[in-house]
Amino acid sequence: MASRLVLVRHGQTEWSKSGQHTGRTDIPLTEEGREAARLLGKRLARAPWHDFPGARVRTSPLQRARETCELAGFGDRAETWDALREWDYGEYEGRTSPEIREERPGWVIWRDGVVGGETSWQVANRADEVVAWAKSEDSDAVVFAHGHFLRTLAARWLRLDPMRGMVLSLAPASLSVLGWEYGDPAITLWNDTAHLQ
Repeated sequence: MASRLVLVRHGQTEWSKSGQHTGRTDIPLTEEGREAARLLGKRLARAPWHDFPGARVRTSPLQRARETCELAGFGDRAETWDALREWDYGEYEGRTSPEIREERPGWVIWRDGVVGGETSWQVANRADEVVAWAKSEDSDAVVFAHGHFLRTLAARWLRLDPMRGMVLSLAPASLSVLGWEYGDPAITLWNDTAHLQ
């Protein structure tokens, strides 16, 4: 099993800043998002991380994740992987939660899903592929991906229903680590943005 599965959410984009659901739309980082990725890279180069020597690194193919990966210093080691794409929001792409709730009062993506996109269990199936890959070798694994996907991934690492990702807030350019506690899957670091302060 992997020592750790390290999760990096991509830096800020115009849509993450405005709260618009960004699934398949391929938009770049803002300058603030680029600077956050650079700061993250500086942090990961220092102890205790030391750029995760020997780790396997993968990134979502969407440019906001790839650019974060490159600016953090992992671009030359990373493979792109479709399994790491964000939730396909279907008809809710580009819309904010308050806008969607005007049509569907009380709507919560984790419970109510989207129209014309992926179900939470379809996202979970992709997350399960990532968990299996991370556990397939004894080396660390590092992934650069997206908010809802990474929250689902954490739930699945913990062997929970994907809906449990709802309680795991995740900021842009944050660092999280999934590991082990007495042989059971555990969260060892979550939503850490100390490099941005």
